[in-house]
Amino acid sequence: MPRVSRSETAPPATSAEPRYLRRGKVKEIYEISPTELEFRFTNDISVFDKHIPSEIPHKGETLARTAAFWFELCTRKGVPHHFLRLSSPTSMRVRRVQVVPKPKTLGPRPKNYLIPLEVIVRYYVAGSIWDRIKAGSVRPEDLGFPRTKPVEYGAKLPTPFFELTTKLEPVDRPVTIPEALEIAAIDRRQLDEIREICFKVDQGIAHEIEPRGLLHVDGKKEFAIDAEGRLMVVDTFGTADEDRFWDKAAYERGRTVDFSKEFVRQHYRTTGYYDQLMAARTAQREEPPIPPLPPLLVDEVSRLYTTVFERLTGVPFTPLSAPPKPA
Repeated sequence: MPRVSRSETAPPATSAEPRYLRRGKVKEIYEISPTELEFRFTNDISVFDKHIPSEIPHKGETLARTAAFWFELCTRKGVPHHFLRLSSPTSMRVRRVQVVPKPKTLGPRPKNYLIPLEVIVRYYVAGSIWDRIKAGSVRPEDLGFPRTKPVEYGAKLPTPFFELTTKLEPVDRPVTIPEALEIAAIDRRQLDEIREICFKVDQGIAHEIEPRGLLHVDGKKEFAIDAEGRLMVVDTFGTADEDRFWDKAAYERGRTVDFSKEFVRQHYRTTGYYDQLMAARTAQREEPPIPPLPPLLVDEVSRLYTTVFERLTGVPFTPLSAPPKPA
């Protein structure tokens, strides 16, 4: 969820005059009122915390409509969330919370604030967990496998793997549970509740998508404390940007076919850009700019997003938003 400053001096916006606050990686944030924001989803795309200088047709609309689909699932399951409604095919209204890097500055029992953590639950070996296994920083027994068992890419985890990273730092980094509790100004009971909410929502996602031939590989969620001190799910989740999905039939035949942004990440891994970026970050050097996607790949990625929308929601994708006007 992009950071929203509460220190701006302009008067609050009315519903007729949304006030631009800031731009995140793929969303623009507008103030509707002191208690309500609007997320406007662009066709931008990012990987590895880098904004790619390419636009993906229909991407913003697929994200907004998919996110709304999953928030409706939360409502049916009794999971509190900040979503109010879609205000257009590419935008949504949400409840507003304070966004501060150190919630403890809000008082001893802070309320109405974004928890500055990303919560990740993994069900299969993929993505960064595979990188860490190969590097030896994660051992088989850390994932619930026997200590001597070789772990292969794509293996189903014996138990879901729950981990936490920072949210409001320049680059997200893994944190231990004690550090997470300190950063987020929450206690262990609240963290356990966050874990259970993730499992509950993910079970609902799996129930929806497996009949449509997809497996939910992993995903990340964000949370906030509302004005009454209760946990709620915020930002967006369950889209091709936040979560990873595989084709179920292909997996049963021994192959992993991605239906997520992992397709784009793999492009930058195969070109060598990912290794250059990680080397620069490790050495604390200036990071190399990320190249644009080739035009043919842009078209392929656009088809990927519309296909994922259809596979996740069971609804054929027909654009509801007007195409952008030529400059």
